[in-house]
Amino acid sequence: MATMGKQDVLQQAKDANVQFIRMWFTDVLGTLKSFAITVEELEDALDGGMGFDGSSITGYQDIEESDMIAMPDPSTFKVIPWSPQEEPTARMICDVQTTDGDPYVGDPRHILRRALERANEMGFDTFNCGPELEFFYFKDSTGTEPLDYGGYFDLTTLDAATALRRETVQALQQLGIRVEYSHHEVGISQHEIDLRFDEAMAMADKVMTYKTVVKEIATRHGVYATFMPKPLKDQNGSGMHTHQSLFSNGKNAFFDADAEHYLSDEAKAFIAGQLRHARELSIIFAQHVNSYKRLVPGYEAPVYIAWSRRNRSALVRVPGFHPGQEKATRMELRCPDPSANIYLCFAALLHAGLEGIEKGYELPEPMERNLYNLSVEE
Repeated sequence: MATMGKQDVLQQAKDANVQFIRMWFTDVLGTLKSFAITVEELEDALDGGMGFDGSSITGYQDIEESDMIAMPDPSTFKVIPWSPQEEPTARMICDVQTTDGDPYVGDPRHILRRALERANEMGFDTFNCGPELEFFYFKDSTGTEPLDYGGYFDLTTLDAATALRRETVQALQQLGIRVEYSHHEVGISQHEIDLRFDEAMAMADKVMTYKTVVKEIATRHGVYATFMPKPLKDQNGSGMHTHQSLFSNGKNAFFDADAEHYLSDEAKAFIAGQLRHARELSIIFAQHVNSYKRLVPGYEAPVYIAWSRRNRSALVRVPGFHPGQEKATRMELRCPDPSANIYLCFAALLHAGLEGIEKGYELPEPMERNLYNLSVEE
């Protein structure tokens, strides 16, 4: 698909009769920030960006150097499907710059871009990510009364959540986001809509859009959707299990037909890098106190640093290989939750894995037993 440029955006805005454009970026915690411009300002915004007060954004600048620029990425222009027909609204995701036009070093999107550049320098042209974001629906925002009492893959013909998921999927598709699955999760009123994997930057942008769409559609129906990691004490928490793979010249660098488990040396070292740095990176993957209420035994959340092939109690899981599906060889890190800043999360994952490759970290033996049953001594 050809990359969109300035003239493409202006033409699409004209064809769709767009009246407003929402400019999106994230703060350091991953909170989506947004301001709107009129279509008359779009061309100037594409040329030179739009100024804002960086001192009012969490993790950005101090007040004495607060002027910053939000520079819209033309490739992210999309018409928002739930905007009023009489006033069509689009959105664009922005890169944050200094007033000199340089990338702002604290912009999460820029931090991910630098990590991808490191991978390119090491010979890997694509870092694919497939995060699985779980969430809860509650009847309103004042409490935690569930919308339904279903369980994993349950089907209830009159379940209000079924219609919510369906409408959410339709909105995502209208935004050009490919969806693989939508289903009820393990917890009561817990749900999941799985996006088709993509390269890391595109996927991070999709995740920010996905979270917004889920909440917008829920709100339109008087329902409250939350990506809080552990809203209900005695139910599974919401995770963001993240599948990852590296590609070089169109080939999956994680696959080796002659190796044990079909994992290449690069894959083993990449996994080892993430295992080695799991503790310190938890501040990025699980950044809130509530995140650690999810990371307890018995709720399909990892509590020990180990890897396995099919064991969902391990921190890292390597899904089973199917003949003819070499491109699907990947690893899954199970500790992140959906409250994380997705750009920083992907960047940290990639840096840890690349360090493992650079330094030749050795992968320990897999743990194939239920880790929740280990004794203190073990």
